Amino acid sequence: MPSPEPGSPLARRERLVGLLVLGIAVVLLLSSVTWFGSDRSGVGIGQVALGLVLAAVGGFLVRRAQPR
Repeated sequence: MPSPEPGSPLARRERLVGLLVLGIAVVLLLSSVTWFGSDRSGVGIGQVALGLVLAAVGGFLVRRAQPR
């Protein structure tokens, strides 16, 4: 799928979705500390892994929506 034209409604929506996904990733990464502190490190590792994947997807969407 080609990148949307800069300034188009699709590019704006893609950027906003990317920022939302990045925000969710930050919350997951910051709150994963509580799982490690409560001796449930398996859940913490899963949360960190999901946070990193979401951060990569969000970063990709935001960069793709930026004008060149």
